[in-house]
Amino acid sequence: MSLSHELTLESLGAAPLSGDAPACAVRLVDALRRTTPALLALDDAATMRRPAPGKWSPREIIGHLVDSASNNHQRFVRMRERDELVVEGYEQDEWVVAQRYQDAPWTELVVLWMTYNRHLARLMAATPAADRDRVRQRHNLHLRAYRPMPADRAVTLGYFMNDYVEHLEHHLAQVLG
Repeated sequence: MSLSHELTLESLGAAPLSGDAPACAVRLVDALRRTTPALLALDDAATMRRPAPGKWSPREIIGHLVDSASNNHQRFVRMRERDELVVEGYEQDEWVVAQRYQDAPWTELVVLWMTYNRHLARLMAATPAADRDRVRQRHNLHLRAYRPMPADRAVTLGYFMNDYVEHLEHHLAQVLG
């Protein structure tokens, strides 16, 4: 079986977003374009080094970002039509250990992270503005968001999507400096 076109890093990230994509989706795609080549250029041994005891290595950070994408994918789809933003949590340290990201091939992790996040950018763009911008009074983003929102302040799904991108950018800065 032959592929109709060559599978390259450029082809994996080439699909454009719709013209009315929200800023968070555009920022996410820009972050992926900017950082994926830099991540793939890292020395394999360096991706396994933990900066201090109890801290994640770059492999574990990218694995954590895969877990974050997986969890937020479901949250974003489910929250589109709900009148509240009460989301399930997960034990991030346990997930990183359970999936043995430290032992996973670096290129495989980076490509999985990049392609999953391209999918999330498309989901963000496909979410109607009315669903993204609808104000929700009830939420638990004081517990679940990277930038917590006080429980007594209303939020939008758009806020939560943007918060996801900020979380991703924070961790990329840890890996790439």
